[in-house]
Amino acid sequence: MKKIFLSIALLSTAVWAKAQTETVLQIKPAGDQVISKHIYGHFSEHLGRCIYDGFWVDENATIPNKGRIRLDIVEALKKIKVPNLRWPGGCFADEYHWRDGIGPRNQRPKMVNTNWGGVTEDNSFGTHEFLDLCQMLNCEPYIAGNVGSGTVEEMAKWVEYLNFDGVSPMTAIRKQNGMDKPWKVSYWGVGNESWGCGGNMTPEYYSDLYRRYATYARDYAGAPLKRIASGANADDYRWTETCMKNIGAGRMWGLTLHYYTLPTGKWNAKGSATKFDEQEYFSTMKNCLRMEEIVSKHAAIMDKYDPKKKVALIVDEWGIWTDVEPGTNPGFLYQQNSLRDALIAGTTLNIFNNHSDRVRMANLAQTINVLQALILTEKEKMILTPTYHVFDLFKVHMDAKYLPINFSSPDYVLGDKKIPALNVSASQDPTGAIHISLVNLDPKNKITLNTDLGDLKWKTVTGQILTSAKLTDINTFADNNKIHNEKFTGARKSGNSLKVDLPAQSVVVLELK
Repeated sequence: MKKIFLSIALLSTAVWAKAQTETVLQIKPAGDQVISKHIYGHFSEHLGRCIYDGFWVDENATIPNKGRIRLDIVEALKKIKVPNLRWPGGCFADEYHWRDGIGPRNQRPKMVNTNWGGVTEDNSFGTHEFLDLCQMLNCEPYIAGNVGSGTVEEMAKWVEYLNFDGVSPMTAIRKQNGMDKPWKVSYWGVGNESWGCGGNMTPEYYSDLYRRYATYARDYAGAPLKRIASGANADDYRWTETCMKNIGAGRMWGLTLHYYTLPTGKWNAKGSATKFDEQEYFSTMKNCLRMEEIVSKHAAIMDKYDPKKKVALIVDEWGIWTDVEPGTNPGFLYQQNSLRDALIAGTTLNIFNNHSDRVRMANLAQTINVLQALILTEKEKMILTPTYHVFDLFKVHMDAKYLPINFSSPDYVLGDKKIPALNVSASQDPTGAIHISLVNLDPKNKITLNTDLGDLKWKTVTGQILTSAKLTDINTFADNNKIHNEKFTGARKSGNSLKVDLPAQSVVVLELK
């Protein structure tokens, strides 16, 4: 009998300890490191319904638009302060010839989009239209130049067309097309995925080619370029090593990295966006968390050749990639967006914030109707996805000072496997307000946090939360507000400590003033 009582007592203690496990989080004062707003960038490729039937409506459409650019989408993106937009690809960039997309639209040649569905591209959305869109969004354009099938001259003349304010053949054509003054575009990608769809090159060959193309992509008065080299696929550390060694820190502003979260880890059967069990959810989050290791290892290689961190690591394609929605064109990459995707977005942005000494730009793939989209459209209808709401929460970190953090995460355990349940980042904005973003990946257990803020001064705490009853919950055109940000009341002040009860499967952003 005594043994039974002892066993019950020990079991009760273990259950109580699990329910009351307290994680101590330390947040330290800011140094000079800033979380660049450009980490919160986006990506729009000529792919599926991202441009056409997304940003760009039919010329006879009754949907409110300005010059065929859809206004409700513009307003939604302005709300989250989109800092930059990458275009025209992606794989499409290396088959795109910019002169086909300028001049009178009825005279622009059509082409086949061989990468994405074999559909006809009518080139009605081109350079002027894209830069009009960026102006409406009040964001920086990030243009990916064609290295795969284009020429040095073609890229050089595109830069001249965009940026030169003088007498030349390209400026004469620009003025003829209605733009008197140059746009002065800074962010310039020299190719895309040159290891794959951008030419199937070796890193040695690409790094030599980059130097040639970048030489003739000129800096014009008042328009210095931020030249961006096409970097590695996921954990291809040799590509980064070769580019850093052969190109050199002085010849590029940034080096890219692409990494997608695949639920199953398999490209031929990636998994459903909406129909998955906890086992597949766990696998997805484990693959998402690999971003920490991948960024760290690429950054370490860059540090070897660039100890002053002059070259930015630019993760200009990231997000979850699932199988397409049943019945849709496989080449259009249309997928739904669940609470799971919001947890991926929050986790990934926390990783980028914590590596903001090296990661200074990133672009979620993609903005509308493609992959981990912010917005889905169906004719005149539009829905904001759970991922959109995470970007709305996290915009407080843009250009704020990074606050170092220290904690030991509790585990999210499934069977004999485990991953960290908690990820966090923190910043302090110019007004002195402190923002802490917290993601609990555990779908069953809350996390109690005792936060030590040291010498940081604050009086009040408020917060917002994004969560839902099920990981598979989505916003639909019939129920477009099922998942949205709500007021969070689970944080309180205790002396100079912050106590937080973080619910299971949730994203929370706190503001301390």
